[in-house]
Amino acid sequence: MAHVGLIVNPSAGRDIRRLTGGASVVDNYAKRRVAECVLDGLSLAGEFPSVAVMPDKTGIASHAIAEAPTKMDIEPVEMPIKESAADTRRAAAHFRESADVVVVLGGDGTSRDAALELGDVPLVSVSTGTNNVVPTPVDGTVAGAAAAAVANDAVDGDAVTYRHGRIDVRADDVTGEKRLSGLATVGIIDRSFVGTRAVIDPSELLGGVVSRAHPAAIGLTSVAGCIEPLAPNAPGGAALRLGDPDETDRSVRAVLAPGMTTTVGIEAHEPLDWDEPATFAVTDGVVGADGERELELTDAIVSITPTADGPRLVDVDTALEAAAAAGSLVSSETPIGDR
Repeated sequence: MAHVGLIVNPSAGRDIRRLTGGASVVDNYAKRRVAECVLDGLSLAGEFPSVAVMPDKTGIASHAIAEAPTKMDIEPVEMPIKESAADTRRAAAHFRESADVVVVLGGDGTSRDAALELGDVPLVSVSTGTNNVVPTPVDGTVAGAAAAAVANDAVDGDAVTYRHGRIDVRADDVTGEKRLSGLATVGIIDRSFVGTRAVIDPSELLGGVVSRAHPAAIGLTSVAGCIEPLAPNAPGGAALRLGDPDETDRSVRAVLAPGMTTTVGIEAHEPLDWDEPATFAVTDGVVGADGERELELTDAIVSITPTADGPRLVDVDTALEAAAAAGSLVSSETPIGDR
């Protein structure tokens, strides 16, 4: 029997950008409904896989288990609940050893936390967060169907997945060496403290590195995409150095956050190969990954490097097209429930 892991982050989609910008609210009721849809979609291609769900204290996991299809073997992961990103990482580490595919409901931060622990396990990332660069805005039922196709070997997993890049950070400041990893973006912010974590003031961005870029994206990936788009599965990345648009030779109009379009001055845009670092000197600032401030730095030299060691993401459309082409969605018998 195939095995599917399900991670739903209760905290995703609830940060300060709902107050400062135009980000939509994704409450826990909506996440429960999306989780139900994922479980229903798992019936589309082949037999029901067994499912393990990351537990939480808000009732999302217990509701999903209670409302799961009757034929589904589903249970919570046995693990402590810390109500932090550690829960996502701990569940993902468990699924690395036990799951054929993992479905994650959250934003970029949740996808990053899961991806850094999953290794080669295919990941279906569904957007229920704020910054939605990596997660796909896809219906939960469709996401579950794609996950089932991969888990049940109804499609060639290598043909319907692609390797997303990763961005590794090494910073040496007055307190020693610090490390961090991101998926889509790592940015340097001109602010002394992590604070609310969310990057909400575009003027604070000094630059950074992206592993993908498109003008229809959000954040630093949008800025880079206005200069030169970079596909999610393209090799390498790009380094950006930003400045006052009144003082730089060129600028772009980009989407820095939901409901926030602004003009950004471009001092430099430099394509990077895999394992080619970009170096930044930070006097007093913060390094953020995938839309969230993470590391406070003082008098630091920061090396930011795109690498090929990112997650193995499932292309939902390609997976279902392949399932249809293989005849995996067609049966000569009519299920009793559909008669």
